[in-house]
Amino acid sequence: MSPAPKWTSHSVIAGAGAGLVSSIVTCPLDVIKTKLQAQRTAHGMSEYMGALGTTKYILQNNGLRGLYRGLGPTFLGYLPTWAIYFTLYDGIKNQLVEEMRRSGEGHGEHSFRDSWGLHIFAAMTAGATGTIVTSPLWVVKTRFMTQPADEVRYRHTFDAFAKIYRAEGISAFYRGLLPSLMGVTHVAVQFPLYEHLKLWFGSSDREHVRVAELSTHAILLCSSASKMTASLVTYPHEVVRTRLQIQRHPQISRMSQNQGQGQQQQPVVYRGVIRTARTIVREEGWRGLYKGLSINLVRTVPNSAVTLLTYELLMRQLARHRTRS
Repeated sequence: MSPAPKWTSHSVIAGAGAGLVSSIVTCPLDVIKTKLQAQRTAHGMSEYMGALGTTKYILQNNGLRGLYRGLGPTFLGYLPTWAIYFTLYDGIKNQLVEEMRRSGEGHGEHSFRDSWGLHIFAAMTAGATGTIVTSPLWVVKTRFMTQPADEVRYRHTFDAFAKIYRAEGISAFYRGLLPSLMGVTHVAVQFPLYEHLKLWFGSSDREHVRVAELSTHAILLCSSASKMTASLVTYPHEVVRTRLQIQRHPQISRMSQNQGQGQQQQPVVYRGVIRTARTIVREEGWRGLYKGLSINLVRTVPNSAVTLLTYELLMRQLARHRTRS
């Protein structure tokens, strides 16, 4: 049997398909979670809105469409994110295993293919690349979902890009990039754990495990458990990232020409990852770093399950099609 290709179009197709399905299914929960993260009111205060209050607020002010606000940039973000991620993740693993085979160390190929080190390296490299490439899309998505009701609304994704660029410059699209890159630790926990859970469920013999042996229920269980674990461990970076992404930094020269008399700019509250985290803790307590965690778990666990199940099923189908042809 010939070795699997290092860089396959199957990963691109399956990754994009997985991103498309998951973005549609979980968009409402994403909107609620993002608004919870953006709140600066501490837990326990009368002004604080929990998940239920946030949902009611969205429905009262924006109707059902408000729960899908930002779906356009979410589409544009998830498709390339997962296409890039799975292509690099699978490609790096296959490339390193093939290099090991060529170097004459093929006797350890199976143990190396299943090693934690290989999966962590592939996950972090793929995650960092996808994060850098798609950062502008996630900034626009976050702005869409958290835009105040009294602000002129973005008409569509490209209108949001244009308005943010005119007001704040190109740097606005990379605000929150550092905590996003710190969030690569999330996939460094999730995907190695997912791979090893698949091995554990698939077979007790590590050298003869095949993903195709796993049932749909097993894939859903593996993906859910790995995602929940990663979310609990790395969640605070998401709150910090959201606060940095919604922070306006207007370009003075441009804003002075466009602002009317008497309009006041929002003060710059958040600067840098460490200072932002300290500000949140000082003003809102440690619980401020975990705002939206419950709704995030409700969103991300099924999101991950749908994404990975879609990916695995599409990869199987594409593999069968290639075998027949």
